[in-house]
Amino acid sequence: MGGDVVGAQWDGPGWREAARGWVTDQLGRHGRRVTGPVEERVRPWSLVWRVPTDAGDAWFKANSDGTRYEAGVLAALARLTPDRVPDPLAVDAGRGWSLLPDGGETLRDLLGRHRDPGRWEQVLPEYADLQRTVTPHAGELLTLGLPDHRPDLLPELFEALLQDDESLLVGREGGLTPEAYARLRGHAGRYAQDCRRLADLGVEASVQHDDLHDGNVFAGGDGHRFFDWGDASLAHPFGTLLVTLRSVAHTFDLPNGDPVLVRLRDAYLEAWTDRYDRATLREAAALAMTVTVVSRSLSWRRALRTTDPARAEYAAAVPGWLEELWEPVPL
Repeated sequence: MGGDVVGAQWDGPGWREAARGWVTDQLGRHGRRVTGPVEERVRPWSLVWRVPTDAGDAWFKANSDGTRYEAGVLAALARLTPDRVPDPLAVDAGRGWSLLPDGGETLRDLLGRHRDPGRWEQVLPEYADLQRTVTPHAGELLTLGLPDHRPDLLPELFEALLQDDESLLVGREGGLTPEAYARLRGHAGRYAQDCRRLADLGVEASVQHDDLHDGNVFAGGDGHRFFDWGDASLAHPFGTLLVTLRSVAHTFDLPNGDPVLVRLRDAYLEAWTDRYDRATLREAAALAMTVTVVSRSLSWRRALRTTDPARAEYAAAVPGWLEELWEPVPL
């Protein structure tokens, strides 16, 4: 599973009582009072509570060991880009706990009423602005535990992942066939070339959400705010486009290369045209989407670094993303 495997912290004795005490105390610091029982949602990688209060709902999130860094990274992003992420009511980075105010309507809610993919043309430049702002602070984010998936490191990470038979489920249900595994090993040299070319194009690394779809964007009247950073890494910023464009294509039933997807890519890349020509940016985007397939596999492996039996429901995502190396990117 990659790294030490641990049980979920919320299964420990007294954990929920301690967490409720922390939530109550932190809400009290903001003059708020809990008014009812919490609603709980548990996944192998996180526990989330919807907490009713006398000033609207609050949201408590506890990350598992593999994604514990999210709380500290969110606090840093809220300080560096206060208009682009939710402002936490409280964060305990050491325990991987965060408490957020209700963010209101998501982009998914909005698009459910107004089916217009053009809304993403407003969203992506704001997200690009977040990434550009955060770029000089990459070192700080790494000290907070943000995984390092920069292009020059990905080939080594890919090679190490190929040694993790347990995560790749080679020859087992939901996993890689021996033939697919051999093909991936044979592809390692080409993958390293793609990573080197991407690094040579010179776009600096930044925080890369790695799961940016319409369910992870609040769509308030004062701009969009990006949340759920548990898959994030320090990486080539354009890798974001892999999940985002796939999500848009799925939602609106668009084929690869559709003009809508081209417009969204270009709207996002516009933020970097002060330093790079558009042809270079488009090449970088295509390469970044390709190499980020491995980043997605690594993110799933990290999230599933737990003894929770429920991880079996999601285990196929680790090898499944690697097999996406043979699929065309959205553009």
